[in-house]
Amino acid sequence: MEIDYSVYLVTDSTPAILGRSSLEDVVRAAVEGGVTVVQYRNKHSDTGDLIRIAQALRAICKQHAVPLIINDRVDVALAVDADGVHLGQTDMNPVVARRILGPEKTIGVTVSSLAEAVSAVEAGADYLGIGTVYATPTKEDTKAILGPVGVRDILEGIISLEKVIPTVAIGGINANNVQRVMFKSQAKSKRLDGVAVVSAIIAADDPKAAAQELRRLVTEQPGFTSGRPSPVKWVDDLLRRVNAVVRDLGTKHPLCHNMTNLVVQNFAANVALAVGSSPIMANNGDEAPELAALGGSLVINMGSVTPEAASNYIRAAQAYNAHSRPVLFDPVGAGATKLRRTTVRKLMAECYFEVIKGNESELSVLWGEINIQQKGVDSGVSTSSDLDKAALTMKLALRERNVVLLTGKTDYLSDGTRTYAIKNGSEYLGRITGSGCTLGTTIAACLATHGEDKLLATLSGILMYEIAAEQASSRDDVKGPGTFVPAFIDELASIATLAQKRDDSWLANAKVERVSIKEPDST
Repeated sequence: MEIDYSVYLVTDSTPAILGRSSLEDVVRAAVEGGVTVVQYRNKHSDTGDLIRIAQALRAICKQHAVPLIINDRVDVALAVDADGVHLGQTDMNPVVARRILGPEKTIGVTVSSLAEAVSAVEAGADYLGIGTVYATPTKEDTKAILGPVGVRDILEGIISLEKVIPTVAIGGINANNVQRVMFKSQAKSKRLDGVAVVSAIIAADDPKAAAQELRRLVTEQPGFTSGRPSPVKWVDDLLRRVNAVVRDLGTKHPLCHNMTNLVVQNFAANVALAVGSSPIMANNGDEAPELAALGGSLVINMGSVTPEAASNYIRAAQAYNAHSRPVLFDPVGAGATKLRRTTVRKLMAECYFEVIKGNESELSVLWGEINIQQKGVDSGVSTSSDLDKAALTMKLALRERNVVLLTGKTDYLSDGTRTYAIKNGSEYLGRITGSGCTLGTTIAACLATHGEDKLLATLSGILMYEIAAEQASSRDDVKGPGTFVPAFIDELASIATLAQKRDDSWLANAKVERVSIKEPDST
């Protein structure tokens, strides 16, 4: 039978998840709300009770033309004439299950590695449940947390098999992250056919509404993917478009929401005003839904790391994701402490970032280098070649499906397809507090008005910021870092004024080069 795997409900009868609700009532509401497959999973009841409940669920599912799959128990599936079974790695072999159930029944297999996926397909599985994506209390025997990228690796690996079967992802998936899972797990020529959820529906106050929302999110294109890779690749073509991006800042004055530390807030607000945006400094994630609705952008600068701050960052980013508004993430000091590394992993798992900006050490931590130890927020002495840095930037952008900026004496910028080196800036930027944070503010302001090509928007912000720094440092009245800051803000405002007059003479000093890197065979 042909099955729609879009929203695959796995039941949980434990009081911690189901509460006092009736499982039959919850399943009935869920299928009415749009659940496309139901798996009855119960590891605790005896066989008689399993059959009784499975018969009730079978009747409900049949009424709504939704397949019922039984977890593990082939005997129960036979007893109630279920549509199939789902097997774990320690359950019955799929070949044996097929011999018992016959050719018409559906057999699914849980896999957490490419080797397990290949083995399941070769054993005759009809679909794969790939996980665990995120940590979850409903599965205590998880061998590994895959994340969306781990799911993508498995999808990439099974494309070449003689038989390509449907796939669903499972583990910690809910309405807040389902679109990011679908988007970030997509391989070059295969995507997930759906997602499996447990508590997102079973524990919901309104299972029908929860199912409806998940069905909508799975079937609709995520708003944060609205910007498409641009055909514009050549440096001269990009530079011709930069002035218009900067000009839009002064015309539209977009909101730029900064979540940053107290030391930098005043500087960030002044930079935002100078470039033409409207700043707000708000570190409480509960304000984010209302602010995101105003059509601006969000900067998350991980300067201060506490459990409360991390929670606020996540709530804010998810609010902007939900409103299809851009988020820039600056993982400050990502490799300095265990707490920061843990926080980064959580943010990367729970949120989608249109742009990630960081130095070489910070981006290496995001890529997965486990031996990086930062001294504070400094990148430290690099032993990487220029090509290595460009390749790191491109690889991370490819993996995260976004734009990545590696900052340093030479900046590297990539969207995974186009990669550039930018050699503007001033040494004074490294001698003042908050220069990296306020670069993020400037880029985010550009993203707010030019989401069509996020790389171009990011490049526009970088050039505006770093050319203004060059112009300020060359002024006769600048004697050191103390006099540089006000001159720098003046020069930002001067460039904004020139852009309003359609004068792009300030771009004569742009130093941008395209970097040619062979794309990896897989991500």
